[in-house]
Amino acid sequence: MKRLFSILAMAGLFVLSTNTVSAKANAIVSNLSSTVATATIMLQDEVMEESNKGFTQVLKEQFIQGGAGFMGIVLLCLILGLAVAIERIIYLNMASTNTSKLKQQVEDALATGGIEAAKEVCRNTKGPVASIYYQGLDRAGESIESAEKAVIAYGGVQMGQLEKNVSWLSLFIAIAPMLGFMGTVIGMIQAFQKISAVGNLSASLIAGDIQVALLTTVFGLITAIILQIFYNYIIAKIDSIVNDMEDSSITLIDMLVDHKK
Repeated sequence: MKRLFSILAMAGLFVLSTNTVSAKANAIVSNLSSTVATATIMLQDEVMEESNKGFTQVLKEQFIQGGAGFMGIVLLCLILGLAVAIERIIYLNMASTNTSKLKQQVEDALATGGIEAAKEVCRNTKGPVASIYYQGLDRAGESIESAEKAVIAYGGVQMGQLEKNVSWLSLFIAIAPMLGFMGTVIGMIQAFQKISAVGNLSASLIAGDIQVALLTTVFGLITAIILQIFYNYIIAKIDSIVNDMEDSSITLIDMLVDHKK
């Protein structure tokens, strides 16, 4: 009988302890589940926040993280380069002339009113082609050779005006990535200095310096790419105007020769 009571008592203690452990386990699982759920919600909120940021906002944050030193110089190169590019594009568009129309007007003026009428047409027309026409017509009273020399000389002057400040644009294109690479080198040097000072390699220790180094390179390359697109457009525009000037110079000499006959 005593043995039976002992067995029943042990069974009761086992059941009680099992219920207690089960309750604790359930509490731990519940706490763990709530923690995972909270972390998941926070992660989703962070992802949503990152996705809601616009490209400009992300670019601004990355620019600030890159540091004010080299990033400010790269930004200055971009601003000055864009200013030069916009000024040249406006000037070149204003310098563009309908050469076929001008040629026909000058030819008609020579046939009806002579040299002075043709010069008046050139005065009322903007652009380097009209200026070359005027210089050639102004020397036409001396000789055809004088008119040809005046056209060639003034054509060189007009080419210089077309190419004005373009060298600055090419300078900014070269400097921007070089500044970015310099920032990269300096950032890597700072990272290795920290490693040598601490004595061990820690990702968190050098992550900031490496990030700054890479960001300066990225923004330097972006600046160079943007300015290079404008540079190529400007060079193509200059080549087109120069070709018109050369063709118009030959046409003018032919018209003067025919007018002298």
